[in-house]
Amino acid sequence: MFRFASVLTILLAFCAHAEDIPSTQPGDRQYSPYPRQSFPNQVFFGDTHLHTSYSADAGMIGNVLGPDEAYRFAKGEVVISSTGVEARLRRPLDFLVVADHAENLGLAPLLAAKDATLLTTEFGQQLNAAVEAGDPAGAWSIWSAAKSSGTDPLADYQEIYETAWSSVTAAAETHNQPGLFSALIGFEWTSNPQRNNLHRNVIFNGGKEGADKIIPFSNFDSFDPEDLWVWMEQAEKTTGQKLLAIPHNGNLSNGLMFDEARLSGEPFDVGYFDQRAKWEPIYEITQMKGDGETHPMLSPDDEFADFETWDKGQLGPEPKTPEMLPREYARAALRRGLGYEAETGTNPFKFGVIGSTDAHTSLSTVGEDNFFGKVAAVEPTADPIRFEEVVGGIGGDEKVAQYAWQTSASGMAAVWARENTREAIWDALARKEVYATTGPRMRVRVFAGYDFEETDLPRADFAAYGYERGVPMGADLQADNDGRSPRFLVRALRDPDGANLDRIQIVKGWLNSDGTTSERVYDISCGERELVNAKCSGPVGDTVDVESATWTNDIGQAILAGYWEDPDYDPEQSSFYYVRVLAIPTPRWTTYDAIVFGSEIPDEAPRSIQERAYTSPIWHTP
Repeated sequence: MFRFASVLTILLAFCAHAEDIPSTQPGDRQYSPYPRQSFPNQVFFGDTHLHTSYSADAGMIGNVLGPDEAYRFAKGEVVISSTGVEARLRRPLDFLVVADHAENLGLAPLLAAKDATLLTTEFGQQLNAAVEAGDPAGAWSIWSAAKSSGTDPLADYQEIYETAWSSVTAAAETHNQPGLFSALIGFEWTSNPQRNNLHRNVIFNGGKEGADKIIPFSNFDSFDPEDLWVWMEQAEKTTGQKLLAIPHNGNLSNGLMFDEARLSGEPFDVGYFDQRAKWEPIYEITQMKGDGETHPMLSPDDEFADFETWDKGQLGPEPKTPEMLPREYARAALRRGLGYEAETGTNPFKFGVIGSTDAHTSLSTVGEDNFFGKVAAVEPTADPIRFEEVVGGIGGDEKVAQYAWQTSASGMAAVWARENTREAIWDALARKEVYATTGPRMRVRVFAGYDFEETDLPRADFAAYGYERGVPMGADLQADNDGRSPRFLVRALRDPDGANLDRIQIVKGWLNSDGTTSERVYDISCGERELVNAKCSGPVGDTVDVESATWTNDIGQAILAGYWEDPDYDPEQSSFYYVRVLAIPTPRWTTYDAIVFGSEIPDEAPRSIQERAYTSPIWHTP
């Protein structure tokens, strides 16, 4: 046994003769492999789209929780909801963006605080009179009419917005804990021409000091995305920070989100393509107002295409027509982007994907058994409003109405990064090394390259090898000089507290020689089931007991891995590939509600849900 004195003697001798010890050169052996490791080695789960009482369409209709409560809830604390219900996450989030609407930001809390500047305005006085008269519905009507007019009633009182924005950024600064929890600063630009959804969330990569140098750009300033991009470029110079924008809910845009011309009606040009690709690297593919991957009319051969579908209209009463659909969904846009790139050299729809909530309750809840709804009025309750409230197609008839029972508990953003900091999370979004889930915290890795073999799937250094020999989700894979077809390695791990996985799929889209595009979905891993012609044999299993809102993991697999080489590869074709992971069915939130409250589920409402994850694509360029 060494004595302390002996150890000390050795250390002194080491120090005395350190100059005699050969220095370690870069090529020398190293004991630890990790000091030089730089690839993203952690996945972080969060929400880039949460509204608090500082959003007028939340605070003016019952949400009394501000950014501070939102962050405390996201970090795992018990919070009392706006309707008095105790709420807590099963597990804390790793990051959160409070993305309150820029339009009349902070109106409700400033009104409640009797903000002196607000009450000097005629608009503020009208709102205050309605509130003091016990007429919140009247106050909402006053605000709604002002917003619909397109003219900001507070345009001459920018100090009101400075006060509100400073409160929002202060909450983010207070709760940001580098390495533990990232509170990213952001806001939502709520473009709504003719009530068609063209909304974007704008995310900053830095802190309060820089962000406070601007006031968020709003729909009152412009409803044209091109004007937003111009503002973002100037804001980067003003703040000294980097910005990106994340569009969402193309399914409510009535064909405008991925349109074939500018919002002005002018034709596209390379300048437009470059700007869109630069400022909008990510698309929010799944959230509470419906899933945005694809539609059964667009993907008739995809048996899982009809998922949490909202396809009757937009936010207002205008109905949807079939020709709008190809300009509303992510997969169709990804396909069209290949054609634009072939024509111009730039792909405006070369985006990665995430999920987020768009909750207006200050509570980022995505669990089917812990769903607090989209707005305070439909937080957990036995009141029929929980199912029956009209939340889409407002002002229209049955043909366009979307009801609260159709609201999804989705979704979540998953980010591959080296550390949990604002900068690392933002950088991962910008480079598209991210994926979406509809709620469960599935871990998904995918690499594409030309040298992979099936025997690489169980490698202990799976990630290191993947980065060394290939590219991850969100990246470009250049054509192989020898014309070899791309090979993919995929690993997927279920949520530790969630359902087993049913299958891994690869979705491919490609550009044909005649300028048309095509797609195909390949099953690549089915657990213990057999793969027949790129399809899992047999139907999806189902252990859901609707009467008790329970399920079991007697079917499916906790871990799935798949190796796949494109059997239809054409080296002359541009293409994209993304991974879709499907879980086994579990009870939907409506089924849990029926058990807790004895509520009667609408006949049309699904009783179960097959949760899923979508990765950002990998693009192949000839």
